[in-house]
Amino acid sequence: MLSEFDLIARYFVRPSHPKNRAMLGIGDDCALLAQQSGMQLAISSDMLVEGRHFFAGADPFKLGHKSLAVNLSDLAAMGAEPVAFTLALSLPSVDETWLAEFSRGLFALADAHDCELIGGDTTKGPLNICITVFGRIPVGDALRRDAALAGDDIWISGSLGDARLALASLYGEQRLDADTLEQAAVRLHTPQPRVTLGLALRGIAHAALDVSDGLIGDLGHILKRSHVGATLNVDALPAGPMLQRQSPELRHRFTLAGGDDYELCFTAPASRRDDVLGAALAAGTTVTRIGTIDAETGTRLCDDQGRPISLQLSSFDHFASP
Repeated sequence: MLSEFDLIARYFVRPSHPKNRAMLGIGDDCALLAQQSGMQLAISSDMLVEGRHFFAGADPFKLGHKSLAVNLSDLAAMGAEPVAFTLALSLPSVDETWLAEFSRGLFALADAHDCELIGGDTTKGPLNICITVFGRIPVGDALRRDAALAGDDIWISGSLGDARLALASLYGEQRLDADTLEQAAVRLHTPQPRVTLGLALRGIAHAALDVSDGLIGDLGHILKRSHVGATLNVDALPAGPMLQRQSPELRHRFTLAGGDDYELCFTAPASRRDDVLGAALAAGTTVTRIGTIDAETGTRLCDDQGRPISLQLSSFDHFASP
């Protein structure tokens, strides 16, 4: 049986390489990160709990990917460049096959974003994964939730709703054929953090966040912090390719309040539309203009013709949701 320190050494300690950002990494009481002049740290933590955030028996490779992806998505929403992360891992037992696949998925995404594992903790207990990620941003360049202005366009990256569609099928709420479920589940299990887009939007966008609990609720955080309102064109919302095959009612519900999308929702001046499209092109990510920021508080839904739409929707809440 592997000891705690043998487990860390075998699956999470990696050889040094020239891109290491830590002055001191795994193996001491604390890691040491060097600060650069004119830069500030962006720090975010996310916890994934078995039975709450992922199903028991989830594919460990995909789980390793998603565990880091949801944190990198937070950095993307701030326009921060990934630097390093820590991992706190509670395990019911030492399963070496599981650990090998989990660490492989984790490091595949970490390497894609030059983000170094610099420390953490392991213990015995229910399966629980907590990652804290560190990024860097030039002082004054962060994309914050409190910076939206009346007259701004509202944009969304990528597409929405396929992750929620897969979850609905897995919960037995919606019947899908095997191929549709398989393709939709890619968005649920292996979201792609929009880090490159977040970096490209620095100096263009005003406010931003990542959509994790559903667009209508997450956008509400920007509106509240910025003391503004919004008008959304429901017909403009970019449904995922699998969700596009479903009924209009389901498309509206899952694009507005689906969750697990990890796309960027951001606001930018109408005068910067060409710059937004250029940033998206440079990042290799599609973006869609879905509404406007209003001086009047509250969220108003309309169709392509500007006619009001009434929908009763709510986003995911960890304590209110079942």
